[in-house]
Amino acid sequence: MEARCPPGFFDLTSRRLIMEVGIIGLPFSGKTTLFSTLTRVEVQTSHVSGKMEVHRGVVRIPDSRLNNLTAILKPKKQVNATVEYIEIGGLDPKNTRQKGFDPQLLAVLKNTDALCVVIRAFEDELYPHPEGSIDIMRDINIVESEFLLTDLAIVESRLNRLESQIQKAKSESDIRERELMKKLLEALEREKPLRECTLSEEDKFKLRGFQFLSAKPLLIVVNYGEADISREEELLAPLVATYQNKANTAVTGLCARLEFEIVQLEEEERGIFLEEMNISQPALPKMIQQSYRLLGLISFFTFNEDECRAWTIPQGTNARKAAGTIHTDMERGFIRAEVVHYSDFIRLKSIAKCREQGILRLEGKDYIVKDGDMITVRFNV
Repeated sequence: MEARCPPGFFDLTSRRLIMEVGIIGLPFSGKTTLFSTLTRVEVQTSHVSGKMEVHRGVVRIPDSRLNNLTAILKPKKQVNATVEYIEIGGLDPKNTRQKGFDPQLLAVLKNTDALCVVIRAFEDELYPHPEGSIDIMRDINIVESEFLLTDLAIVESRLNRLESQIQKAKSESDIRERELMKKLLEALEREKPLRECTLSEEDKFKLRGFQFLSAKPLLIVVNYGEADISREEELLAPLVATYQNKANTAVTGLCARLEFEIVQLEEEERGIFLEEMNISQPALPKMIQQSYRLLGLISFFTFNEDECRAWTIPQGTNARKAAGTIHTDMERGFIRAEVVHYSDFIRLKSIAKCREQGILRLEGKDYIVKDGDMITVRFNV
């Protein structure tokens, strides 16, 4: 069960090919186990509450379409789209309530494109919950409150500076920004995350530099124990009811310990293990895909005898900008794009047949690339 909405006002216009998702949570929530499972890199944690630790790892986006293209076209290699996950330790609820986020922790959080909050739903006598009990709604409210308070401090500081500037010289730009900040202040004082605010594209552009935490897309991952796998829907129900109609938010659940065991197994052993555990499929690939969709990203494919590759672009990107993702020369010298959608190609299993039936078409620079398009760029520099 999940809640999901379109992305909000964060910057995906840069040429970065790898988007960053920050993993955060209260101490002993299982965020390090989740990170190790995602990246297949086992990291050591100090288990010291509040200690600042950062681990980074790039993860391939599972895509059955790319697998199928590789099987049919038989290139030398396959290159999946990727997302970088950053596991961020150091969130201590007792310290943050008194002093706010540690500056180092805040600096890392602000530079991410989306946030993944791990919420603990399992018991463990060795590592007691820092709040003394398991309560997923309380825990997400603790983390969300810290996001709101951090943003509130930024908005109040900016408003004070604008008021001072306006008193000296009544700049129209400053006056417009003051009205925008007042709108954000009102939302934050009502405990409304900025990701849920309705803003114009111009206003979103103005706010990019502030890197507000409550404006970032939010993936909530409920980490439950093995005994609760069959109760996932029940466990997630309160969160889904709260977040299903909220913008830029998704809710999912998994057992991080079990997922870690699954990724360690060979393919054949994995199938047997899943059958024994009565699990239809691992939860991890779904979570990775949710991260990707939450960022407002889509994939298009390129292909030749050397490789089949998935490229990452924001939704709404035109053909010329998409070509620039492959190489800046392609954008600069763009002539046209030969396009066929994956669903059409997979039916005919041949570019030549797609061309014969008129399914392979020529598109200009303003064509909006769709998720699953297979593209060959023609350019001249």
